[in-house]
Amino acid sequence: MGYPMGMLVSQIQGRFLAGVVISGLAFFVPSIHGAPLDCSQDDRCSMLKSFFKKHGSPLHSQAEAFLKAADEHKLDWRLLPGIAMVETSGGKHGRPNNVFGWNSGRTGFKSVEAGIQYVASRLATSPIYRGRSALGILPKYNPARANYPSTVIRFMLQLAPDAVQ
Repeated sequence: MGYPMGMLVSQIQGRFLAGVVISGLAFFVPSIHGAPLDCSQDDRCSMLKSFFKKHGSPLHSQAEAFLKAADEHKLDWRLLPGIAMVETSGGKHGRPNNVFGWNSGRTGFKSVEAGIQYVASRLATSPIYRGRSALGILPKYNPARANYPSTVIRFMLQLAPDAVQ
């Protein structure tokens, strides 16, 4: 039995799979979308929630989404929260659900989680950012401000004092 040309998404044994149909055959690629993150076993969750609460940010409820996106896209887990703090004071200001000031703040997302996932994906896959460490991403993310990297890094170090690569 063949499938119509196009994209497929399926869930098998609790894991989401994305696929493409070529010449009636379905090819699936495993993804960790939906992979569980156990916040009770991951100290980063409580650190991130405390960090956002300390700054009066509504993003404390999104700690798990930030960590899932960072892990999935192999980003420093402190990068996205650091950018959110600088760009929108941790989600207090800016376009609805765009906590990163993405696209100079002109883009809105369906949800905060959708925005987190989208920006993480772009930082991992866009030719502008792909293959770069946090230190390489930051000057590209906001090139208009010379002090931008150091400002984001200051927030990253508040989360955990490990060196930012």
